[in-house]
Amino acid sequence: MQSEDFSRRLVVTVDNLARAHAAPRLWPVNPTPGRFSVTGNGELRTIAPENAGRYTPLVSLITQVDARQAAALYARMYPQLQKAYEEQGYPGRYFNDRVIEVIDHLLETPEPPAAGPLMQLTEVKGSVPSTQPWLRYEFADPDLQSLSSGQRILLRVGPTHRQALKGKLAELRKLIARAPVSR
Repeated sequence: MQSEDFSRRLVVTVDNLARAHAAPRLWPVNPTPGRFSVTGNGELRTIAPENAGRYTPLVSLITQVDARQAAALYARMYPQLQKAYEEQGYPGRYFNDRVIEVIDHLLETPEPPAAGPLMQLTEVKGSVPSTQPWLRYEFADPDLQSLSSGQRILLRVGPTHRQALKGKLAELRKLIARAPVSR
C-alpha cells in the first residue's frame, strides 16, 4: 500500500480507471511485481497464462476483504475522499457518484475473443532498439485497445482474476450505492 496521501491517491486512481490512462505512480497500491508477459511467435501474441500469476496476491487480498467492512470503512473515510475529490477539480460533485459510475464502467468490461492473437508489439520507428519491449505491447483489436485503463487492466489479469474482481466490485457497489455517506 502507498499510505502517504492515501485519500488523494485513491480518488485519482478511481477517477482515472474510466479514462485512457491511470498512472501507476499515483495508485494507492504498489504495482504488481514482474513484467507483463506474452506468448507466441511474431508480432501478434497472446497474454501468457503465467502472467495472471503476477496478480494473484493482489486479487487474493481484494477478494478476501469483507465487503461490508470495506463499505463501512469507505463511509467513515468519505469526508476525506470527498475533500480530495473536490481538490482534484470537482467542486460541487460527489465522489460517491463517480465511484458508482466507475464500478459500473468496469463491470461492463467485455470478454476478449477466445481465439486469435490478443496482443501485438507496437511498431517503433528508428534504429535504436527498445530496451523495454514489455512496455510496447498493445491489444491487437483496436476496440480493446481503445478501452479505458481500468478495463484494459481487467483484461490483462486473466479470466479467472477478472471474474473474481468483477464479483467483488458488484458486491461492493450494492453496499456503497445504498450506504449513507456524508456529503
